[in-house]
Amino acid sequence: MKRGFLEKLIERIRLVQPGDVQNYLVEIAREKGFLETIFNAILEGVIVTDPSGRVIYLNRAACGFFGIEAQASLGKPLGDVVKGLDLEHLSGASEVVSRDLEVFYPENRFLNFYIVPLMSEEGQAEMVGRAIILRDITQNRRATQETIDTERFSALTLLAAGVAHEIGNPLNSLDIHLQLMQRRVKKLAANLRGDFEESINVARQEVSRLDQIITQFLRAIRPQPLTMGMDRLNAIIEESVAFLKAEIQDRDVLVEVELDKNLPPIEVDRDQIKQVVYNVIRNAFQAMKSGGILRIRTGADETHEFLSFSDTGGGIDPENISRVFEPYFTTKSGGSGLGLLIVRRIVRAHGGEVIIESTQGKGLTLTIRLPRADRRVRFLEQGPPSDQGVS
Repeated sequence: MKRGFLEKLIERIRLVQPGDVQNYLVEIAREKGFLETIFNAILEGVIVTDPSGRVIYLNRAACGFFGIEAQASLGKPLGDVVKGLDLEHLSGASEVVSRDLEVFYPENRFLNFYIVPLMSEEGQAEMVGRAIILRDITQNRRATQETIDTERFSALTLLAAGVAHEIGNPLNSLDIHLQLMQRRVKKLAANLRGDFEESINVARQEVSRLDQIITQFLRAIRPQPLTMGMDRLNAIIEESVAFLKAEIQDRDVLVEVELDKNLPPIEVDRDQIKQVVYNVIRNAFQAMKSGGILRIRTGADETHEFLSFSDTGGGIDPENISRVFEPYFTTKSGGSGLGLLIVRRIVRAHGGEVIIESTQGKGLTLTIRLPRADRRVRFLEQGPPSDQGVS
Protein backbone atom coordinates (compact mmCIF):
# COMPACT_ATOMS: atom_id res chain seq x y z
CA MET A 1 0.00 0.00 0.00
CA LYS A 2 1.16 3.55 -0.65
CA ARG A 3 2.49 5.58 2.20
CA GLY A 4 0.12 8.45 1.44
CA PHE A 5 -2.94 6.21 1.86
CA LEU A 6 -1.76 4.96 5.27
CA GLU A 7 -1.08 8.49 6.47
CA LYS A 8 -4.54 9.61 5.41
CA LEU A 9 -6.08 6.56 7.07
CA ILE A 10 -4.29 7.31 10.33
CA GLU A 11 -5.36 10.95 10.20
CA ARG A 12 -9.02 9.96 9.80
CA ILE A 13 -8.99 6.83 11.96
CA ARG A 14 -11.46 8.39 14.43
CA LEU A 15 -13.97 8.99 11.65
CA VAL A 16 -13.84 5.41 10.33
CA GLN A 17 -16.15 2.76 11.64
CA PRO A 18 -14.46 -0.13 13.59
CA GLY A 19 -15.70 -2.66 11.03
CA ASP A 20 -14.18 -0.65 8.21
CA VAL A 21 -10.83 -0.41 10.04
CA GLN A 22 -10.75 -4.20 10.31
CA ASN A 23 -11.53 -4.54 6.62
CA TYR A 24 -8.75 -2.09 5.75
CA LEU A 25 -6.26 -4.00 7.92
CA VAL A 26 -7.24 -7.32 6.37
CA GLU A 27 -6.81 -5.81 2.90
CA ILE A 28 -3.41 -4.39 3.82
CA ALA A 29 -2.27 -7.78 5.24
CA ARG A 30 -3.54 -9.56 2.14
CA GLU A 31 -1.66 -7.21 -0.21
CA LYS A 32 1.49 -7.46 1.93
CA GLY A 33 1.36 -11.26 1.77
CA PHE A 34 0.71 -11.17 -1.96
CA LEU A 35 3.72 -8.90 -2.56
CA GLU A 36 5.96 -11.10 -0.38
CA THR A 37 4.87 -14.15 -2.38
CA ILE A 38 5.83 -12.37 -5.60
CA PHE A 39 9.21 -11.23 -4.27
CA ASN A 40 10.00 -14.72 -2.95
CA ALA A 41 9.10 -16.24 -6.32
CA ILE A 42 11.56 -14.22 -8.41
CA LEU A 43 15.12 -15.43 -9.01
CA GLU A 44 16.74 -12.06 -8.31
CA GLY A 45 17.69 -11.23 -4.75
CA VAL A 46 16.05 -8.19 -3.18
CA ILE A 47 17.33 -6.40 -0.07
CA VAL A 48 15.75 -3.21 1.26
CA THR A 49 17.47 -0.98 3.82
CA ASP A 50 16.49 2.18 5.63
CA PRO A 51 18.50 5.39 5.07
CA SER A 52 21.05 4.36 7.73
CA GLY A 53 21.74 1.05 5.98
CA ARG A 54 19.81 -1.28 8.31
CA VAL A 55 18.02 -4.19 6.69
CA ILE A 56 14.22 -3.96 6.68
CA TYR A 57 13.44 -6.65 4.09
CA LEU A 58 15.09 -9.61 2.29
CA ASN A 59 13.53 -12.02 -0.13
CA ARG A 60 14.22 -15.76 -0.31
CA ALA A 61 16.74 -15.52 -3.18
CA ALA A 62 18.87 -12.95 -1.32
CA CYS A 63 18.96 -15.22 1.75
CA GLY A 64 20.02 -18.13 -0.47
CA PHE A 65 22.80 -16.16 -2.14
CA PHE A 66 24.48 -15.32 1.17
CA GLY A 67 23.38 -18.21 3.42
CA ILE A 68 21.52 -15.97 5.90
CA GLU A 69 18.12 -16.00 7.62
CA ALA A 70 15.64 -13.20 7.04
CA GLN A 71 14.29 -12.87 10.58
CA ALA A 72 17.77 -12.86 12.14
CA SER A 73 18.93 -10.16 9.71
CA LEU A 74 16.15 -7.58 10.12
CA GLY A 75 17.19 -4.39 11.86
CA LYS A 76 20.94 -5.06 11.51
CA PRO A 77 23.40 -3.01 9.42
CA LEU A 78 23.84 -4.55 5.97
CA GLY A 79 27.62 -4.76 6.50
CA ASP A 80 27.03 -7.02 9.52
CA VAL A 81 24.50 -9.23 7.72
CA VAL A 82 26.60 -9.63 4.54
CA LYS A 83 30.26 -9.35 5.43
CA GLY A 84 32.11 -7.30 2.83
CA LEU A 85 29.01 -5.55 1.46
CA ASP A 86 29.35 -2.27 3.35
CA LEU A 87 27.37 0.68 2.01
CA GLU A 88 28.88 3.40 4.21
CA HIS A 89 30.84 4.88 1.30
CA LEU A 90 27.54 5.11 -0.62
CA SER A 91 25.64 6.87 2.17
CA GLY A 92 25.39 10.07 0.16
CA ALA A 93 24.62 8.47 -3.18
CA SER A 94 21.48 9.65 -4.90
CA GLU A 95 21.88 7.68 -8.14
CA VAL A 96 21.92 4.03 -9.18
CA VAL A 97 25.16 2.18 -8.38
CA SER A 98 26.04 -1.14 -10.09
CA ARG A 99 28.89 -3.54 -9.19
CA ASP A 100 29.91 -7.18 -9.49
CA LEU A 101 30.97 -9.25 -6.49
CA GLU A 102 32.18 -12.77 -5.73
CA VAL A 103 30.55 -14.81 -2.94
CA PHE A 104 32.46 -17.65 -1.25
CA TYR A 105 29.76 -18.98 1.11
CA PRO A 106 27.50 -20.98 1.00
CA GLU A 107 28.51 -21.47 -2.65
CA ASN A 108 31.20 -19.88 -4.74
CA ARG A 109 29.25 -17.70 -7.16
CA PHE A 110 29.35 -14.32 -8.87
CA LEU A 111 26.62 -11.74 -8.42
CA ASN A 112 25.81 -8.46 -10.06
CA PHE A 113 23.98 -5.97 -7.88
CA TYR A 114 22.65 -2.49 -8.31
CA ILE A 115 21.45 -0.09 -5.64
CA VAL A 116 18.42 2.13 -6.22
CA PRO A 117 17.69 4.98 -3.79
CA LEU A 118 14.06 5.02 -2.63
CA MET A 119 12.73 8.59 -2.53
CA SER A 120 9.73 9.93 -0.66
CA GLU A 121 6.62 10.81 -2.65
CA GLU A 122 6.53 14.43 -1.55
CA GLY A 123 8.60 16.20 -4.19
CA GLN A 124 11.04 13.26 -4.61
CA ALA A 125 13.43 15.11 -2.29
CA GLU A 126 13.99 12.84 0.70
CA MET A 127 15.62 9.39 0.52
CA VAL A 128 13.70 6.91 2.68
CA GLY A 129 15.86 3.85 1.97
CA ARG A 130 17.65 1.78 -0.65
CA ALA A 131 16.69 -1.25 -2.72
CA ILE A 132 19.55 -3.64 -3.61
CA ILE A 133 18.79 -5.97 -6.52
CA LEU A 134 21.09 -9.00 -6.95
CA ARG A 135 21.39 -11.20 -10.03
CA ASP A 136 23.35 -14.48 -10.29
CA ILE A 137 25.86 -14.17 -13.16
CA THR A 138 27.93 -17.25 -12.26
CA GLN A 139 27.16 -19.14 -15.47
CA ASN A 140 27.95 -16.13 -17.64
CA ARG A 141 31.24 -15.55 -15.84
CA ARG A 142 32.21 -19.21 -16.13
CA ALA A 143 31.29 -19.30 -19.81
CA THR A 144 33.44 -16.22 -20.38
CA GLN A 145 36.30 -17.78 -18.44
CA GLU A 146 36.05 -20.99 -20.46
CA THR A 147 36.21 -18.94 -23.67
CA ILE A 148 39.32 -17.18 -22.38
CA ASP A 149 40.87 -20.54 -21.40
CA THR A 150 40.14 -21.92 -24.88
CA GLU A 151 41.83 -18.92 -26.48
CA ARG A 152 44.83 -19.37 -24.21
CA PHE A 153 45.09 -23.05 -25.09
CA SER A 154 44.91 -22.20 -28.79
CA ALA A 155 47.75 -19.71 -28.41
CA LEU A 156 49.84 -22.22 -26.45
CA THR A 157 49.16 -24.94 -29.03
CA LEU A 158 50.59 -22.74 -31.78
CA LEU A 159 53.79 -22.38 -29.77
CA ALA A 160 54.05 -26.04 -28.80
CA ALA A 161 55.64 -27.35 -32.01
CA GLY A 162 58.22 -24.56 -32.01
CA VAL A 163 59.07 -25.08 -28.35
CA ALA A 164 59.44 -28.84 -28.81
CA HIS A 165 61.74 -28.38 -31.82
CA GLU A 166 63.81 -25.44 -30.58
CA ILE A 167 64.40 -26.71 -27.05
CA GLY A 168 63.65 -30.43 -27.00
CA ASN A 169 66.09 -31.47 -29.73
CA PRO A 170 69.10 -29.52 -28.34
CA LEU A 171 68.41 -30.95 -24.88
CA ASN A 172 68.53 -34.50 -26.25
CA SER A 173 71.81 -33.68 -27.98
CA LEU A 174 73.24 -32.23 -24.75
CA ASP A 175 72.27 -35.33 -22.79
CA ILE A 176 73.92 -37.62 -25.34
CA HIS A 177 77.18 -35.68 -25.22
CA LEU A 178 77.10 -35.61 -21.41
CA GLN A 179 76.76 -39.40 -21.40
CA LEU A 180 79.80 -39.66 -23.70
CA MET A 181 81.76 -37.39 -21.39
CA GLN A 182 80.68 -39.49 -18.41
CA ARG A 183 82.06 -42.65 -20.06
CA ARG A 184 85.40 -40.98 -20.79
CA VAL A 185 85.71 -39.59 -17.28
CA LYS A 186 85.36 -43.12 -15.86
CA LYS A 187 88.65 -43.99 -17.60
CA LEU A 188 90.51 -41.32 -15.63
CA ALA A 189 92.32 -42.00 -12.40
CA ALA A 190 90.11 -42.08 -9.32
CA ASN A 191 91.74 -38.97 -7.83
CA LEU A 192 90.97 -36.95 -10.98
CA ARG A 193 87.42 -37.90 -11.92
CA GLY A 194 85.53 -36.90 -8.72
CA ASP A 195 84.87 -33.24 -9.60
CA PHE A 196 84.23 -34.03 -13.26
CA GLU A 197 81.65 -36.70 -12.40
CA GLU A 198 79.85 -34.39 -9.99
CA SER A 199 79.63 -31.59 -12.57
CA ILE A 200 78.39 -33.95 -15.27
CA ASN A 201 75.74 -35.41 -12.93
CA VAL A 202 74.47 -31.92 -12.06
CA ALA A 203 74.32 -30.98 -15.75
CA ARG A 204 72.39 -34.17 -16.63
CA GLN A 205 69.93 -33.54 -13.78
CA GLU A 206 69.25 -30.02 -15.05
CA VAL A 207 68.78 -31.30 -18.59
CA SER A 208 66.33 -33.90 -17.28
CA ARG A 209 64.44 -31.22 -15.32
CA LEU A 210 64.12 -29.01 -18.41
CA ASP A 211 62.96 -31.99 -20.45
CA GLN A 212 60.30 -32.73 -17.83
CA ILE A 213 59.05 -29.12 -17.96
CA ILE A 214 58.71 -29.35 -21.76
CA THR A 215 56.89 -32.68 -21.45
CA GLN A 216 54.45 -31.18 -18.92
CA PHE A 217 53.93 -28.19 -21.17
CA LEU A 218 53.09 -30.37 -24.15
CA ARG A 219 50.74 -32.57 -22.09
CA ALA A 220 48.96 -29.49 -20.78
CA ILE A 221 48.15 -28.05 -24.20
CA ARG A 222 47.98 -31.15 -26.37
CA PRO A 223 44.97 -33.26 -25.28
CA GLN A 224 45.62 -37.00 -25.32
CA PRO A 225 42.83 -39.29 -26.58
CA LEU A 226 41.17 -41.21 -23.77
CA THR A 227 41.49 -44.99 -23.61
CA MET A 228 38.42 -45.76 -21.54
CA GLY A 229 37.84 -48.91 -19.54
CA MET A 230 36.01 -50.06 -16.44
CA ASP A 231 38.21 -49.64 -13.37
CA ARG A 232 38.08 -49.00 -9.63
CA LEU A 233 39.18 -45.67 -8.15
CA ASN A 234 40.24 -47.43 -4.94
CA ALA A 235 42.76 -49.55 -6.84
CA ILE A 236 44.13 -46.49 -8.66
CA ILE A 237 44.61 -44.66 -5.34
CA GLU A 238 46.32 -47.64 -3.69
CA GLU A 239 48.70 -48.14 -6.62
CA SER A 240 49.50 -44.42 -6.81
CA VAL A 241 50.30 -44.17 -3.08
CA ALA A 242 52.47 -47.31 -3.30
CA PHE A 243 54.35 -45.84 -6.28
CA LEU A 244 55.07 -42.64 -4.32
CA LYS A 245 56.05 -44.52 -1.13
CA ALA A 246 59.73 -43.53 -1.30
CA GLU A 247 58.85 -39.86 -1.86
CA ILE A 248 56.36 -39.99 1.05
CA GLN A 249 59.01 -41.38 3.40
CA ASP A 250 61.62 -38.89 2.20
CA ARG A 251 59.31 -35.96 2.96
CA ASP A 252 58.19 -37.44 6.31
CA VAL A 253 54.53 -36.97 5.33
CA LEU A 254 51.69 -38.99 6.85
CA VAL A 255 49.20 -40.17 4.21
CA GLU A 256 45.84 -41.30 5.59
CA VAL A 257 43.70 -43.23 3.09
CA GLU A 258 39.96 -43.71 3.64
CA LEU A 259 38.42 -45.71 0.79
CA ASP A 260 34.74 -46.50 0.29
CA LYS A 261 34.73 -50.30 0.01
CA ASN A 262 31.34 -50.26 -1.75
CA LEU A 263 32.53 -48.01 -4.57
CA PRO A 264 31.40 -49.51 -7.91
CA PRO A 265 33.64 -49.68 -11.02
CA ILE A 266 33.79 -46.53 -13.14
CA GLU A 267 34.71 -45.91 -16.77
CA VAL A 268 38.00 -43.97 -16.90
CA ASP A 269 41.34 -43.79 -18.67
CA ARG A 270 43.43 -45.49 -15.99
CA ASP A 271 46.80 -43.99 -16.97
CA GLN A 272 45.51 -40.43 -17.24
CA ILE A 273 43.63 -40.62 -13.93
CA LYS A 274 46.86 -41.90 -12.33
CA GLN A 275 48.60 -38.85 -13.74
CA VAL A 276 45.92 -36.70 -12.12
CA VAL A 277 46.46 -38.41 -8.75
CA TYR A 278 50.27 -38.03 -8.98
CA ASN A 279 49.98 -34.31 -9.75
CA VAL A 280 47.53 -33.63 -6.92
CA ILE A 281 49.53 -35.60 -4.34
CA ARG A 282 52.81 -33.93 -5.32
CA ASN A 283 51.14 -30.52 -5.18
CA ALA A 284 50.03 -31.34 -1.63
CA PHE A 285 53.58 -32.44 -0.69
CA GLN A 286 55.02 -29.16 -1.97
CA ALA A 287 52.41 -27.16 -0.02
CA MET A 288 53.21 -28.90 3.30
CA LYS A 289 56.28 -28.78 5.45
CA SER A 290 57.90 -31.94 6.76
CA GLY A 291 55.52 -33.81 9.05
CA GLY A 292 52.34 -32.73 7.27
CA ILE A 293 49.22 -34.88 6.85
CA LEU A 294 47.51 -35.72 3.57
CA ARG A 295 44.05 -37.33 3.79
CA ILE A 296 42.74 -39.12 0.71
CA ARG A 297 39.10 -40.25 0.54
CA THR A 298 36.88 -41.85 -2.05
CA GLY A 299 33.11 -41.96 -2.16
CA ALA A 300 30.04 -41.65 -4.35
CA ASP A 301 26.64 -40.02 -4.60
CA GLU A 302 23.75 -40.71 -6.98
CA THR A 303 25.52 -39.39 -10.08
CA HIS A 304 29.27 -39.16 -9.38
CA GLU A 305 32.21 -40.85 -7.71
CA PHE A 306 34.75 -38.58 -6.06
CA LEU A 307 38.38 -38.41 -4.94
CA SER A 308 39.12 -35.96 -2.14
CA PHE A 309 42.63 -34.77 -1.14
CA SER A 310 42.97 -32.67 2.04
CA ASP A 311 46.38 -31.36 3.15
CA THR A 312 47.60 -29.41 6.17
CA GLY A 313 49.57 -26.87 4.15
CA GLY A 314 49.20 -23.12 4.10
CA GLY A 315 46.13 -23.07 1.85
CA ILE A 316 45.50 -20.48 -0.84
CA ASP A 317 44.53 -16.84 -0.51
CA PRO A 318 40.85 -16.42 -1.56
CA GLU A 319 41.96 -13.88 -4.15
CA ASN A 320 44.13 -16.53 -5.86
CA ILE A 321 41.67 -19.46 -5.88
CA SER A 322 40.24 -18.39 -9.24
CA ARG A 323 43.79 -18.28 -10.70
CA VAL A 324 45.09 -21.72 -9.72
CA PHE A 325 44.20 -23.18 -13.14
CA GLU A 326 45.95 -20.43 -15.09
CA PRO A 327 49.05 -21.54 -17.05
CA TYR A 328 52.27 -20.90 -15.10
CA PHE A 329 50.50 -19.45 -12.06
CA THR A 330 51.98 -20.95 -8.90
CA THR A 331 52.34 -19.98 -5.24
CA LYS A 332 55.22 -22.44 -4.65
CA SER A 333 58.88 -21.67 -5.25
CA GLY A 334 60.14 -23.89 -8.04
CA GLY A 335 56.62 -24.82 -9.18
CA SER A 336 55.87 -24.99 -12.91
CA GLY A 337 52.26 -23.79 -12.66
CA LEU A 338 51.10 -26.56 -15.01
CA GLY A 339 50.13 -29.36 -12.63
CA LEU A 340 46.56 -28.27 -11.89
CA LEU A 341 46.06 -27.19 -15.50
CA ILE A 342 46.77 -30.79 -16.56
CA VAL A 343 44.51 -32.11 -13.78
CA ARG A 344 41.53 -30.01 -14.88
CA ARG A 345 42.01 -30.82 -18.58
CA ILE A 346 42.01 -34.59 -17.92
CA VAL A 347 39.06 -34.43 -15.51
CA ARG A 348 37.02 -32.31 -17.93
CA ALA A 349 37.80 -34.80 -20.73
CA HIS A 350 36.13 -37.43 -18.51
CA GLY A 351 33.07 -35.19 -18.08
CA GLY A 352 34.00 -34.44 -14.46
CA GLU A 353 34.80 -31.37 -12.41
CA VAL A 354 37.48 -30.15 -10.00
CA ILE A 355 36.42 -28.34 -6.81
CA ILE A 356 38.87 -26.48 -4.55
CA GLU A 357 38.10 -25.37 -1.00
CA SER A 358 40.76 -23.57 0.99
CA THR A 359 41.24 -21.60 4.19
CA GLN A 360 44.46 -19.62 4.17
CA GLY A 361 46.83 -20.97 6.81
CA LYS A 362 44.71 -24.08 7.48
CA GLY A 363 45.14 -26.20 4.37
CA LEU A 364 43.35 -27.06 1.17
CA THR A 365 40.87 -29.68 -0.04
CA LEU A 366 40.75 -30.62 -3.71
CA THR A 367 37.85 -32.82 -4.83
CA ILE A 368 37.59 -34.56 -8.19
CA ARG A 369 34.10 -35.68 -9.27
CA LEU A 370 33.73 -38.20 -12.10
CA PRO A 371 30.37 -39.29 -13.60
CA ARG A 372 29.30 -42.82 -12.70
CA ALA A 373 29.09 -45.31 -15.54
CA ASP A 374 25.66 -46.54 -14.41
CA ARG A 375 24.16 -43.05 -14.08
CA ARG A 376 24.59 -41.20 -17.35
CA VAL A 377 21.37 -39.26 -16.90
CA ARG A 378 19.23 -38.15 -13.95
CA PHE A 379 15.83 -36.56 -13.50
CA LEU A 380 15.93 -32.95 -12.32
CA GLU A 381 13.90 -32.10 -9.24
CA GLN A 382 10.53 -30.60 -10.10
CA GLY A 383 9.59 -27.39 -8.41
CA PRO A 384 8.50 -23.82 -8.98
CA PRO A 385 10.98 -21.40 -10.60
CA SER A 386 11.55 -19.80 -7.19
CA ASP A 387 13.43 -22.89 -6.07
CA GLN A 388 16.20 -22.30 -8.59
CA GLY A 389 19.36 -20.77 -7.22
CA VAL A 390 18.11 -20.81 -3.61
CA SER A 391 20.04 -22.72 -0.97
